[in-house]
Amino acid sequence: MNHSFADRTQAGRALARRLQELKLPAPVVVLALPRGGVPVGAEVARALGAPLDLLLVRKIGVPWQRELAVAAVAEGEPPDIVIEAEVQRATDVSAAYIEAQAQTELGEIARRRRFYLGGRAPLAVAGCTAIVVDDGIATGTTMRAALRALRRRHPARLVLAVPVAPADTLAALRDEVDQVVCLYQPSPFNAVGQHYDEFHQVDDDEVLAALDMARQPAQGA
Repeated sequence: MNHSFADRTQAGRALARRLQELKLPAPVVVLALPRGGVPVGAEVARALGAPLDLLLVRKIGVPWQRELAVAAVAEGEPPDIVIEAEVQRATDVSAAYIEAQAQTELGEIARRRRFYLGGRAPLAVAGCTAIVVDDGIATGTTMRAALRALRRRHPARLVLAVPVAPADTLAALRDEVDQVVCLYQPSPFNAVGQHYDEFHQVDDDEVLAALDMARQPAQGA
């Protein structure tokens, strides 16, 4: 089956329809991973009439191949660092490197919270249905860190919702959440962007616009 989404907006609307069908328990909070997950999460939040927050997490790449994740770090007290043990063994990346990079990425996380959200604290999710949204998942390292950090904030129900991801990655993440919603699980899977007709790099201005849009009522709501 060859399937693709037109863009992140269309993917978000399709994902929102699936989530509406589930009639998840209120109150609901939607949390998107910047930057690419924010336009998707904005559509979901609008459709569900739920607040949208950001779940700030950063990948730590292998020094000579930055796209290969050896770890990821998510904001929190304390921050959550998830290490891909197999990648670390295969590449011989040191724990000291991962720790140093984590501190650098936490600086970027702090910058993003100031820039995108004016430095406000994360929304409370305790007792809520927390829906974590991204535009897709590849290896799952970054998402695993995000989910573990969010779980420590005690949501009543934790839902992972994405338009596209490989089945093996979703299987590895199922223990981190209460429910997984994924519209398309291609096999073979190469990259998230291959399943979108239009998949540009989302910039800061687009994140701000999506956050603003999420506060507006959905058409027909």
